[in-house]
Amino acid sequence: MSRRWGPLAGLLTAHTVSLTGNMLTLIALPLYVLAETGSPAATGLAGAFATAPVVLGGAFGGVLVDRIGYRRASVLADLVSGVTVAAVPLLHATVGLPFPALLALVFVSGLLDTPGQTARTALLPEAAAAAGVPIERALGWLGATERGARLVGAPVAGLLVSALGALPVLAVDAATFAVSALVVTVLVPASLRPSADHDAPSAGYWRDLAAGLRFLAREPLLRAMVLLVLVTNLFDATKSNVLMPVVATRDLGGATAFGVLVGAMGGGALVGSLVFSAVGHRLPRRATFVTAFAVCGAPPFWALAAAPPLPVIAAVCVVSGLAAGAINPLIGAVELERIPATMRARVYGVIGAGAWAAMPVGALGAGLAADRFGTTTTLVAVGAGYLLVVLTPLLGGPWRDLRRPAPTEQPQPARSPTPAATAAE
Repeated sequence: MSRRWGPLAGLLTAHTVSLTGNMLTLIALPLYVLAETGSPAATGLAGAFATAPVVLGGAFGGVLVDRIGYRRASVLADLVSGVTVAAVPLLHATVGLPFPALLALVFVSGLLDTPGQTARTALLPEAAAAAGVPIERALGWLGATERGARLVGAPVAGLLVSALGALPVLAVDAATFAVSALVVTVLVPASLRPSADHDAPSAGYWRDLAAGLRFLAREPLLRAMVLLVLVTNLFDATKSNVLMPVVATRDLGGATAFGVLVGAMGGGALVGSLVFSAVGHRLPRRATFVTAFAVCGAPPFWALAAAPPLPVIAAVCVVSGLAAGAINPLIGAVELERIPATMRARVYGVIGAGAWAAMPVGALGAGLAADRFGTTTTLVAVGAGYLLVVLTPLLGGPWRDLRRPAPTEQPQPARSPTPAATAAE
């Protein structure tokens, strides 16, 4: 492999491996809790404990990632997550694993997940530049790795859970974190960093964090995107953490069906990301954003509620995934156009925390709603809410700025103050 391609290949490979491991846990954990407790509410509680630390880690970990370095943060995050995931099957097989202890391990495991992903994403512009790859294409590839991880990890996890049980699958997940850390260590050089890093001394943790918050507060479009994704992620958490595994277990045959559905959506999204990487720069951004969200959001909920045969639901998930594949690369392009290089991790962290903040509520609320009103009613109601929310960019406001900058326009980051200047305001 050419040395100039090594960093980009390393980041994409590590991202794929780490996220594939996350998919193993996404499938195995709710099925393990359902098998141990038989309760959708307990499954929702475990989902809440899995997503809450992602929010906290994103909000408070971005500054640390900026300060300790993107490469080091990626490796450290994977190692800590791997150890905590490995503790779940180890404790279960030895001294026992009470439900509160499981929740604690799940919480700690997710605490560094967002900082690790943020670190890899923050290095992407420099890795792409070293390889001579346009950033839009690199973002499309990054999105494809995320979708590919879902495509491969979900059905494999479903099959492994059916054949071996949930706990061995969690052990495999722990191994994927170790592999991801090794890949970054070997292929991504320590010298790969934004050139401005050397000229941007820290003003202190809390001032650096405040600088990221203030930058986001001055960006109406980024704020609007965070708010919309916060709500849609809440809805998505109801599906992935509770409603889909409950329907799959109750009506569709169990773990294999759950893995097939998640994998179908991931496969569609993989293709969608690759298509967007090829043609996305020619598409109108706002129309693409709204259309993609409308197609990927409500239809899977309504398909699960209608309870057709598994192949029909899987086909809906494929189409939904195709549309979803355009969303993250589009959002990523807007962020890179507007966020200064030396603030990437902290602003990405705040954005990620904001986008994920309601997911614990969604997981917990879905479990309670399914127990109280039934799964079908909950699916129909959440799908309707999803559709209404994703149509709001058509109303205008800051969404009018969701467009590609003209070649003569100054990029937004150039007008932004340095972190130290912002903190001093």
